[in-house]
Order: sequence, then C-alpha cells, then structure tokens
Amino acid sequence: MTPHPAQITRRRFLSAVGGGIAGVVLAACGISRPPQATASPSAPSPSPNPTPMPTSTSTPAPSLRERIGQMLLVGFRGLTVEEATEVAGDIRDRNLGGVLLFDADLPTHSAVRNVASPAQLTALIGGLQQLARTSLLVAIDEEGGLVARLDQRHGFPATTSAATLGARGDVTFTQAAGRAIAETLASVGINLNLAPVVDLNVNPTNPIIGSLGRSFSADPAVVTAQAEAFVKGHRAIGVRTTLKHFPGHGSSTGDTHLGVVDVTGTWSALELQPFANLIRDGLADAVLTAHVFNANLDPEHPATLSQPTITGILRQQLGWDGLVLSDDMQMGAIRKAYGYRDALRLAILAGVDVLTIAQQQVFEAGIVGQTIDIIEGLVRAGSIAEARIDESYRRIQAFKTGLFT
Repeated sequence: MTPHPAQITRRRFLSAVGGGIAGVVLAACGISRPPQATASPSAPSPSPNPTPMPTSTSTPAPSLRERIGQMLLVGFRGLTVEEATEVAGDIRDRNLGGVLLFDADLPTHSAVRNVASPAQLTALIGGLQQLARTSLLVAIDEEGGLVARLDQRHGFPATTSAATLGARGDVTFTQAAGRAIAETLASVGINLNLAPVVDLNVNPTNPIIGSLGRSFSADPAVVTAQAEAFVKGHRAIGVRTTLKHFPGHGSSTGDTHLGVVDVTGTWSALELQPFANLIRDGLADAVLTAHVFNANLDPEHPATLSQPTITGILRQQLGWDGLVLSDDMQMGAIRKAYGYRDALRLAILAGVDVLTIAQQQVFEAGIVGQTIDIIEGLVRAGSIAEARIDESYRRIQAFKTGLFT
C-alpha cells in the first residue's frame, strides 16, 4: 500500500519520539507501565542455526511443519469425527494445534456445523482429542447473551450478556455467571473460551460490539472489574479465557467481518485500560487481536498485522509475554485488503502466536495444508525467521501445559 502524505508525517513523528507511541498513549490515559517482560523481537535477526527445540531420548524434536501446525486454530464442518474427516486428518497428520467450534443456526455459520447436543459435542471433542499427538486446544465464543454457541436450543443452560452483567454491577454475580459458563464448557471438553470482551462500549450503535450487548460498559473501571470476575469464575473450573479485541474495537462504526474498519478518528488510549489492568493483575490468559486500523498507532496496518501495536504496545509496553491469538484471518478486513499470504507473514512478524481460521463465512477445503505450505515457504525464503516460529511454539506448548497438567 502506498502511504498517504499524512501517514508519512505520522511515521516521522514516531521516529522523532524513538518509536515510543505506546508510551505516549499509555501516559495519555494514566496507565503506568507494568514490569517489563522479557520478550523476543517479532522479527529476530536471522542466525545460521535456529534455536534448538526441547528434545528427549524418546521424542524427536518437532519439524518446522509440525511447529507451524500448532500455530493454527481452525473451524471445520461436522457433528461427528466421521463427518469431520478433513480436520481429523489435519490433527493426525499435520499436528494441528486447535479447533474452533460454531453452531449452525445463523446463515453465516452454514459452513461450520459442530453443535447439536451436549452428548454429541462431548463425543466429537473426545474423538478429536484422541487423534492429537499433543493436547488439542478446543475453543469457542461463549461470551453470554447473543454470542453463545452453546445455548438452550441445543440443550445447554441460558447465559447472560456482558451488557446485562455490567449494568447489574455485581462482581459476585458475574463471577458466578462466568463459573457457570466454564462448567458448561468443561463438561463437554472445551478448554478455551474466546471471551470476555473487554472493549469499551464507546459507540453503543457499533454493529459488532455495542449493538449486540457484548461490552460490559463504556467505563474502563467497570469493564476491568467485570472481566476480572468473569475470568476468576473460569479459572475456578480450569477453563482458560481470552481478552478481546486488542487494542479496542468498541469505538468502531463498522464490522471487520466485511472489510477494513478505520478507528483513527474514534479510538482513544482509554480503550487500552482494561487490557493493561488485567495483565497487571495477572488475570490475562490470552489476548485476541482486533482487525481495526488506527493510523495513530500504525499508519500502514491494522492491529492484527501491526508490529508497533502487538509487539510495541501489547508485549513491550503492557508487558504481555503470553499467548496472542489473531481474530479470524479470513475476515474481509484482512483477506480482501492484504491477500492471505501477506496477511500471514505480517501477523507472525507482528507477534501473533495463534492464527485463527474460523471457516465461518466461507469454507475452504485444504486450508490447513495450504497455510502450513505458505508459512513454511516464507521461513525457507527468509521472510520469517525460524526463531520467530519457535517463539510462538514455546508459548503454545507452555499454555497447553498449564491447561492439561
């Protein structure tokens, strides 16, 4: 993309302050920096020998393709293992790291049908786990309210939206609600909830956040307290959570599922506050990125593809050295604007560890093998250092160790 003259001006500003825009925005909303985590750069200098992987006398080190396979979280078709032949093969033969579950009741979900009943889902997940060489991440969007893939239509308990919980303002109630959701997830074998949303409800008419009741509040203190209670409820049951959508989607006026969403004129640094608070308080398990574009943070790329945003703000300034997941890499804001190959390259260099391929709006046969081929080719060509793949692989394995031990 050819930068606009205004983007060149912003780039000069970033250079003038030593690339410290993250510090500028944090100071603007009164966020103090937590102790710095030791995080490797997203694009380390190539070295003749990649960092060796842990080995044992009985288990060989995973190949590059196997490590890349662990970086993928993929949606699929099928209510049974027998129906889900493609993803079953990806788990068995390509070391796929995780799967993402959807119901099929909305038109846009017609390509990903996984949920019919508690017994059916338990059998599906158990069968997929048996195929995995290393434990499988099994993720779902179970925020509560309108965004609940496991709902009463399929025999699961009712849930409460974030907006309702925030308006009630009772953290004890919210923790119990979070625990109840986690109990439902754990009962069928789901170990990762892509929730809570910690976006501020800056724009109540936001088509993808505010209008769906997905935000706790416009007040960062309320969002922090509610999200912390929600996370604690999940941790009591052993289900991990995901803070989303970094660095804030609540002020947007568009939907990143459909195309590029520019929040340059609506976003404020206050939207970082809940992320910073939960990281500071040790209540972040994973962070999921937004596809929003903000020229004040990165004049060229949306957050998911932005090294200044993911490595600069999230990792270096907020001190987060844990798992970072992308939002769906098939969304219009990414795929249409950048193309798949370049989007994968940019996301990995930005600092993303797990690439989400939801298969939600369109199903692409062979997407796991295709994605592994692309990333392996980028590594072999020197566009991505192998050490960068190792960095994400270690985070993923550490995350899984915490889940399954």
